[in-house]
Amino acid sequence: MCRWLAYSGGPLRPSTLVLDAQNSIVAQSLNSSLGAEPVNGDGFGLGWYPSGGTRDDTPAIFHSTEPAWNDANLRELSTAIESPMFFAHVRAATHPPIQQTNCHPFRHEHWMFMHNGAIDEFPTIKRDLTMAVDPALYPYIQGTTDSEVLFYLALSYGLRDDPISAVAAAIRKVEEIGHAHDIRFPMQGTLAVADGKTIWAFRYSTQHRTRSLFHSVDIPTLLEMYPDIERFKIFDRRAHLVVSEPLNDLPGVFLEVPESTVVVLDGSGYHHEAFLDDEHEVERSGEPALHG
Repeated sequence: MCRWLAYSGGPLRPSTLVLDAQNSIVAQSLNSSLGAEPVNGDGFGLGWYPSGGTRDDTPAIFHSTEPAWNDANLRELSTAIESPMFFAHVRAATHPPIQQTNCHPFRHEHWMFMHNGAIDEFPTIKRDLTMAVDPALYPYIQGTTDSEVLFYLALSYGLRDDPISAVAAAIRKVEEIGHAHDIRFPMQGTLAVADGKTIWAFRYSTQHRTRSLFHSVDIPTLLEMYPDIERFKIFDRRAHLVVSEPLNDLPGVFLEVPESTVVVLDGSGYHHEAFLDDEHEVERSGEPALHG
């Protein structure tokens, strides 16, 4: 459906990960090995916080409906800026249209949000979900995607005060409305939220067979594992990544995020917390686990 990455650490050119990595986001847009679709060519987005930014900084956003592999502006921009925190996303559209306002990441004030997955039968329940958005926030919805509605639901349920509880409440609402319409597994996906200082990355689906998600090991461990690989030495000790799929094939560099988990990434590193794992027990089907 989509591929994404979230970076936090010392100021870094996004091109290091978006363009230059062995399995970069641009490479994944052409041929994703773990994605539900191998090609993610329905637009892309890059969002970043200014170098040395504060929690009150508004992130900059660049969206394009061009395939990521075919956009010269992405190459120019990602090599020209540096940022201590950025998101990158390539889109395989679940529903049309292909337009800039449907590209991730989405932004509201100093918050960014992106999603890989889908709300099942979204056209059927779109009206009910959007009616649950705070009326003061509703005018800010610009596009037509389920992902943007999910973002504004989380904002409506208190994202500014408690991101984990707010995302949980938004997902509960999706499942409540979905089940009322006889949709068995309404929610599927991995989500990333950032406020300029912290990244929250969620892996959850109603079916408990969620799209893939990984995070990198910490840099001291990485350098101990691969002391002779020069390209790893450009990252400072604070550098951390959360990704839809690994950016290289080296063993041990990326660790899979467990099912029904939120990864909290701040200045002290990674923290894992169980997320909606006890309250949302569902019947497990015999279908194979989903990639993507």
